[in-house]
Amino acid sequence: MAKNPKMVACRNCNTQIAANAKVCPACGAKNKKPIFKKWWFWVIIIVIVFAAASGGGSKKTSTDTTPANDKQETTTAETTQNETKTEETKTEETKEETVAVEKEDTSVSTEFRNALRSAENYSSVMHMSKQGIYDQLTSEYGDKFPADAAQYAVDNMEADWNANALASAKNYSDTMHMSKQGIYDQLISEYGDMFTEEEAQYAVDNVEADWNANALASAKNYQDTMAMSGAAILDQLCSEYGDKFTKEEAQYAVDNLK
Repeated sequence: MAKNPKMVACRNCNTQIAANAKVCPACGAKNKKPIFKKWWFWVIIIVIVFAAASGGGSKKTSTDTTPANDKQETTTAETTQNETKTEETKTEETKEETVAVEKEDTSVSTEFRNALRSAENYSSVMHMSKQGIYDQLTSEYGDKFPADAAQYAVDNMEADWNANALASAKNYSDTMHMSKQGIYDQLISEYGDMFTEEEAQYAVDNVEADWNANALASAKNYQDTMAMSGAAILDQLCSEYGDKFTKEEAQYAVDNLK
């Protein structure tokens, strides 16, 4: 038999009584509605839930503050370390400058020391030869140092003459599109760079150059500026009084003129 939806069991004696009865007719116990069915019970539950959620958010905010402080402390530490490194770098630079001054030979005159500094500058910036630097130092149109000061300079300077010759050869190839033989002759010429034959040979043997491309560039220049014929350009390119390209390089140039 289906239960009467308007009847409930007494909470005290389990006797079936009317749902709206205030007391049980059998035992006299009060008929109370379960607490979870009362509206104020759920109001309290909702308030508790919101309070818990708010408390969790505050806790999270508080927790997030700690890494920010840590980050600030870390940044301060890194700044301190960087400042320390900067000071160490400055100290090292000062030491290097002091060592450089100590290395300078104070037993020689200021004139000699100045000649040495000028010589090293010509070598590092202009890649000049030993003889070329000496002549520049003593020239009346150059530095005008006395011969003994210039000799002291070239004898005591630190320079790689092969490297200087190579740098000069590369410059002649890149900017003037000279031939291999033309560069060699320019490097050893008394009117040119005045490198030794060994230094010049090292340079032309090790320079990275496309001699065909250099010949073609020279041929185009003759054609554009002097309006020379193909035959005249060919002769100029391979002439011993001209560009000194090989016949093959000169022919390549003429054949590829536009």
